[in-house]
Amino acid sequence: MFDYMDFLAVGPGETLDFYTASPCTLQEPSLTACFTGLTETDWQIHRIAQSVETQSSSSEDLFASPLSPPPPPRTYKPCFVCQDKSSGYHYGVSACEGCKGFFRRSVQKNMVYTCHRDNNCIINKITRNRCQYCRLQRCFAAGMSKECVAHKGNHTRAVRNDRSKRKEKKETPKMTIIETYELTAELGCVVEKICRAHRETFPSLCQLGKYTTNSSSDTRIQLDLGLWDKFSELATKCIIKVVEFAKRVPGFTGLTITDQITLLKAACLDILILRICTRYTPDQDTMTFSDGLTLTRTQIHNAGFGPLTDQVFTFAGQLLPLEMDDTESGLLSAICLVSGDRQDLEEPSKVEVLQEPLLEALKIYSRKRRPSMPLMFPKVLMKITDLRSISAKGAERVVTLKMEIPGSMPPLIQEMLEEMENLEKQKQSEEEQRADKNITPTHTHSPCPHST
Repeated sequence: MFDYMDFLAVGPGETLDFYTASPCTLQEPSLTACFTGLTETDWQIHRIAQSVETQSSSSEDLFASPLSPPPPPRTYKPCFVCQDKSSGYHYGVSACEGCKGFFRRSVQKNMVYTCHRDNNCIINKITRNRCQYCRLQRCFAAGMSKECVAHKGNHTRAVRNDRSKRKEKKETPKMTIIETYELTAELGCVVEKICRAHRETFPSLCQLGKYTTNSSSDTRIQLDLGLWDKFSELATKCIIKVVEFAKRVPGFTGLTITDQITLLKAACLDILILRICTRYTPDQDTMTFSDGLTLTRTQIHNAGFGPLTDQVFTFAGQLLPLEMDDTESGLLSAICLVSGDRQDLEEPSKVEVLQEPLLEALKIYSRKRRPSMPLMFPKVLMKITDLRSISAKGAERVVTLKMEIPGSMPPLIQEMLEEMENLEKQKQSEEEQRADKNITPTHTHSPCPHST
């Protein structure tokens, strides 16, 4: 029928009615005789249905009859993420416009979010903007696919390339989600107690008023008695602070007295070395003691550290990249203290039970503090092995130091280091027994013959 529009000279936008009086068309009365069963209303409806309006844009656009029932609106299930009204299926699931856009932006921009609660926030249309991490996790849990985002992005770029005749590299975005950690209320209480105990028994470097001494600062000697007297005095005070710290570690005083003493003697030197190494100033190559006395490497050697000096300073330098704060230093000290593998414990299993929450607290705290550095926790924990190695060397130094000082060792130092001295004697005894049995020892040099 539309082939005849030009012949009838119908202009654009005009309406042609075939049933009004016109010399070119049949009149309604002549049709009435053929359709006697139709009423006037039927004829009006029929005339309206036959009214055609031509459009200038396209001859294929034909307006539907006003009486034609409109198609039913398409309905979707609520948004699988926030339960808001869905606008369709996006990236594999029924989703609203808000969650669709949020998911697309998160994937395309490789967004990394962090939950500040417990990684289980309620996500609905009211709360969905409060926690982006949990919202993204809900998107994945609902079934949204980041591959769909990548595919759609690639398709759009391909169309744009075809139109502009440019070639661009197609990249598939990769999603990197960093696992976050939150302390439970119980672990949070443990961390708070350990941190407070550490700070109150070991002031930080910035809290101390530094002072120095010129005593034997240039040349290494076997022992400077003046520095030794000062060092032994400070060491005694530091041991008292370590004992105070130990008593404030949750559960420590619940152990048997024997086990408390065993653990303190075994870990005291570990904790003392860890503490002094956190007061290392690399640009001056100095260490600061609890009263503010700051000594150079040479002075510390002459104060009694002797051959142990360089190993201690090396360890201090290795701590610097870890950037441990007071909480981590305190937790690491507590872990050193309650170690179930110490010799002569009466109830090692109870000690292990005490250590477990400390390890978990250090792991969570360390990863929460450095979310992009998940390997920092094992690096911090491995420092315990280094501390024990230095302490073993310290036991050897105690033996030689007792022969260098003119008087006796201060009683508290003697008591605390007695365990290390006993371990050294036990080690020598085992080496002698292996030599008697012609068993090669673990170290490289040949053992001295056992004298009888």
